[in-house]
Amino acid sequence: MEFLFILAILGIITLIASVKIINQYEKGVVLRLGKFKSIAQPGLNLIIPYLDSLIKVDVRERVINVEPQKVITKDNVTVTVDAVIYYKVVDPVKAEFEVEDFDTAATTLAQTNLRNVIGDKTLDETLVARDVINTSLRDVLDEATHNWGVKITRVEVQKIDPPPEITEAMSLQMKAEREKRAAILEAEGVKQSQILEAEGKRNAEILRAEGEAKAKVLKAEAEATAIEKVAQAANRFFDEKAQTWRRLEVSSQVLEKNTKFVVPSNSELINVLNLDNQSPVIPLKRSDSKDIK
Repeated sequence: MEFLFILAILGIITLIASVKIINQYEKGVVLRLGKFKSIAQPGLNLIIPYLDSLIKVDVRERVINVEPQKVITKDNVTVTVDAVIYYKVVDPVKAEFEVEDFDTAATTLAQTNLRNVIGDKTLDETLVARDVINTSLRDVLDEATHNWGVKITRVEVQKIDPPPEITEAMSLQMKAEREKRAAILEAEGVKQSQILEAEGKRNAEILRAEGEAKAKVLKAEAEATAIEKVAQAANRFFDEKAQTWRRLEVSSQVLEKNTKFVVPSNSELINVLNLDNQSPVIPLKRSDSKDIK
């Protein structure tokens, strides 16, 4: 009876030991007598107790902090650099069997390659080419960790600190550059203001000249219209008098020969000669006299 009880307890323990639950973010490596047998997927898995063992491998993306270290640039300036490495396991078997401590190996590898990458660049290149450094480190680490079943997804250089004296000199240089840009912008503003002012004056002069020209044109047109109206009036009201005056000139030329003429009292010549208020002179007719109507 006791033997059956012991067997029942052993059976329960064996059943419990054979049931393995793997989380969604994990994969399992099944070993039978220490040798790789299979990969267990997330969920409920059964193994043979006492013969099989299960190693759970986290396949989520993880991060490693690379501690700050001093690195010498190409132009012999010592800078302090640190970085972070993002990675994920893509092959649980290689990640478990090809490397003993991936975090330590990756950190050491990153520090070594960080010194190599920054050592090939000057200080200015290091400060402005952070993206290039990140890409170079990621490519180097990814190639090195490929045999470990690990994918390097991203590498970020967080800090690049030059020595204090270099930082102070750079601060002064940046201040001088800002003052220079401010002076240039101020000069450009004054220049644009003067240009706009000159253009405004020129436009005003052009408008004033155009106004004066239009005024002169209008004045000339008005004077021409007035002259035309005066000429029309003269033609209308003085044409008949002018013809009479012309007759008088002809008569005066004839009278120069002392030839006497008899002018009727109702002749238009009376008005022209202003004789309507005087007594008419009636000279004796001669045979060469002519009547002027």
